[in-house]
Amino acid sequence: MRNTPAEPTAPVRRLVHRRSISVECYAREDGLWDLQAELRDVKTRDITLSERNRPAGIPVHDMLLVVTIDNALNITEARSHTLFSPYATCDDHDDAYKKLVGLNLLRGFRAAVRERLGGVLGCTHLTELTQVLPTAAIQGLAGLATIALPVADAERPAHMPFQLNRCHALRLDGPAVAEFYPRWAQPAAPQRVEGKMPTPQIEDETS
Repeated sequence: MRNTPAEPTAPVRRLVHRRSISVECYAREDGLWDLQAELRDVKTRDITLSERNRPAGIPVHDMLLVVTIDNALNITEARSHTLFSPYATCDDHDDAYKKLVGLNLLRGFRAAVRERLGGVLGCTHLTELTQVLPTAAIQGLAGLATIALPVADAERPAHMPFQLNRCHALRLDGPAVAEFYPRWAQPAAPQRVEGKMPTPQIEDETS
């Protein structure tokens, strides 16, 4: 990871820990897609874990979560792998992540994960990885497949590009939509009343 230049008056700092999360998307020959998410924790100093020495640079955690999805972002397969962990029993969960099968990444996904894998039902870090899957799937399939939305949104016009009105930059009354997606542009919304937040127009798992 790039070391961001510090401000001239900022105190000297040294790296002590790095957590990296990556997601790779693979196109399968059977028409499905694999999302492979990995979380790694690495220390810059030797530490003792479970009465064993873990040298600097050797991961404290290195865990993989692999899910297979279709074009509607339904999970059809799921499995996990623990490559490095603090305790020998960290992966002693009988591959609980198979419980992800049948869930849809865009429809109540995070709530369903909490119900099926929250707390002692799963691994803290593998469950963390599930949270990045919805947006990673959208990015991975963009330009390669037409994402079949799981349910129709009565308030969403047909054929509107999937990404529109799902973040601040691509709100329908914003300058980016006016410039790049003029067909879908809308007049700027009225200024909100002081102390009141506008109601989100769309709630989904990509926000």
